[in-house]
Amino acid sequence: MPNYRRNLVPGGTYFFTVTLADRRSRALVDHVEALREAVRRIQQARPFRIDAWVVLPDHLHAIWTLPEGDADYSSRWREIKKAFTRAAGGGVWQRGFWEHTLRDERDYAAHIDYVHINPLKHGLVARVSDWPYSSFHRAVAHGVYPANWAGDGVADIEAGDP
Repeated sequence: MPNYRRNLVPGGTYFFTVTLADRRSRALVDHVEALREAVRRIQQARPFRIDAWVVLPDHLHAIWTLPEGDADYSSRWREIKKAFTRAAGGGVWQRGFWEHTLRDERDYAAHIDYVHINPLKHGLVARVSDWPYSSFHRAVAHGVYPANWAGDGVADIEAGDP
């Protein structure tokens, strides 16, 4: 990524897209437990809060908030990728990842919705609640969304990129 400068905000909240090299692969859902374990291990060593998360067959989206004074998300992603690759085998990841620093509550809310609607957007399910690899279920349990949000022909939810 020549001349790409990452925005580093200590204690910031970031939206990420991390993608497999082979976009036809299903490695992330086929090895979701290895991915979860890699994230848990890195999160224990280098804490961060996962505000939202969705794992799709060939890519994932996540929103993280880093601890106060810490802006180093790159090394966390590097270690997660390495741990998953060791468990799942092969050089499965695209180089780097895409990151966006969330600016305010409106930006945050739009990206949370984007994360959760992604399985529907990609045609993987008819209802967001049908996708098992998502923090959507946790958000429903906390009263953030109704269980039937974005599905069964709900037309008032936009699934466009934030």
